[in-house]
Amino acid sequence: MTQPKKKNTTILLSKEEAQATKKWFVLDASGKTLGRFATEVAKILRGKHRPNFTSHVDTGDGVIVINASKIKVTGAKEAQKIYRYHTGAMSGMREIPYRVMQARKPDYIIRHAVKGMMPKTRLSEAQMKKLRIYADDQHEMQAQQPIVAQV
Repeated sequence: MTQPKKKNTTILLSKEEAQATKKWFVLDASGKTLGRFATEVAKILRGKHRPNFTSHVDTGDGVIVINASKIKVTGAKEAQKIYRYHTGAMSGMREIPYRVMQARKPDYIIRHAVKGMMPKTRLSEAQMKKLRIYADDQHEMQAQQPIVAQV
């Protein structure tokens, strides 16, 4: 009796195989909703858009976000959303409203949203280093030959 061939096999990539297939994508944030856009960026950074996704290997691609200052939020979030951080000093809690943060650091808004959607592991810290965010439509990443993606 011969053994039947297995039709479905799981492909697990090694670190070297994943490094060989890295690409960079350019995503335009103008007019996009913050949360929906951040999920697409997080999916590309983790590598979940690929058919050979391997959870314990960095299979993700690099992402270049342009027009970060033109990202939108829905509902009353523009008036009500607050970014908080603590300086470490006594009574050092700082609160910055969304509108002020958008004027000062529009790249922080997207980075903060994407980071919240990534797993809290060392692997995701390495994947977040492949995220480049620019406030306008100019970027200096032409050497990576990025692919313009529609999200």
